[in-house]
Amino acid sequence: MSNNAGNVFYVEVPDGRIAYESVGRGPLVVLCPGMADSRSSFRLLAPLIARAGYRVVSVDLRGHGASSTGFSSYNHADTATDLLEVVGALGGPAVLVGQSFSGGAVTIAAATTPDAVSAIVEIDPFTRPPAYSLTTFLRDRRYRRGAILLGRFAFTGSLKSWLKYLDLAYPGRKPADWDAWLAGLEANLREPGRKEAAQKMAASSATLTQAGAQLADIRCPALVVMGREDSDFPDPEAEAAAIVEHMPAGTGRYVMLANAGHYPHAEYPEAVADLIVAFLADRTRG
Repeated sequence: MSNNAGNVFYVEVPDGRIAYESVGRGPLVVLCPGMADSRSSFRLLAPLIARAGYRVVSVDLRGHGASSTGFSSYNHADTATDLLEVVGALGGPAVLVGQSFSGGAVTIAAATTPDAVSAIVEIDPFTRPPAYSLTTFLRDRRYRRGAILLGRFAFTGSLKSWLKYLDLAYPGRKPADWDAWLAGLEANLREPGRKEAAQKMAASSATLTQAGAQLADIRCPALVVMGREDSDFPDPEAEAAAIVEHMPAGTGRYVMLANAGHYPHAEYPEAVADLIVAFLADRTRG
């Protein structure tokens, strides 16, 4: 069931509702952000994909943005279920694009419900338990600083630490509306229940084992887009390659973006849109 309020639409799911906005017409592409973020993360990317002839829907994670709070759990499988509810309400199948935390979710959705998912794109995804290295932690200042800031936010809910993390995670070209966007995100996270939802997502990282195990069951085309300067991973390219290697042969491929961090779709939206549109065109020809 779907309803709307102004320019924001809602899909009713068990225990709450998921907010989304839509632009364009054509085959359905659903964009889902990472934890402690909102659908506004795709404000620059969505119109570019829509211009190529797609209906692009940007969703808020449960507990985030304009979605409701108070869900009983906030893990990758929950987000996969929410995305499938959105696809069902809007009329699938759909291409699912998951960034960061949502990378694991689109993996699960594609593997468990293949009829609803025609392709997936994972942007700097947390799709499997990452191979952390104490040596890299001690040697790599950017990686170490990012891990510390993420840990502070996850354990204490410090928004100051989260905002410092975001500054680090955008090492390339910050969007022109960076200051206004960041202030809006902070205001949203200060609303009751939202910061806590993000912390619960961070605490659910053990469910990445479940998402990683599902990589072998993906049957649709898959694209992994990874920023070379992503401070969330000891070796971003090795992580991207490992994700693809765990998919069935010929299913996935990865692309690295120079100078980009954990949010390449906001740092370099034109480049990411070109990659996604070309990937979807290849899928259609195939």
